Amino acid sequence: MKSTSTEALLKTIIEAIEDKKGEDIRIVDLHHIEGAIANYFVICQGGSPAQVEAIAQSVGDKCRDKESEKPVGVNGLGSDQWVAIDFVDIIVHIFLPGPRAFYDLEHLWEDADISTPAHAQVI
Repeated sequence: MKSTSTEALLKTIIEAIEDKKGEDIRIVDLHHIEGAIANYFVICQGGSPAQVEAIAQSVGDKCRDKESEKPVGVNGLGSDQWVAIDFVDIIVHIFLPGPRAFYDLEHLWEDADISTPAHAQVI
């Protein structure tokens, strides 16, 4: 297994989300937050449980195929309301709109730098 840079993995994750038309992508940079559980969160949403699952599948497949990286954990498959994919340095959160608004991770980590990929679809 090759060693993948965090930045290359982050780019691949964004591509995988965009491949399945994931919306409102946010990159939360947690580097300077003491005690943060990862260096980055990637947060996005799908319009239906089937789309949330398809995005999660795309992230797993593309990271494995392109970067030779597999997540250390995946939670939420089956309910497909909120799927979390843990790549250690990066945790991907894929939500339906209702749960995303309820949990509001962007504001929970409001001390972090939050950005949108320049080419991402914003709703």
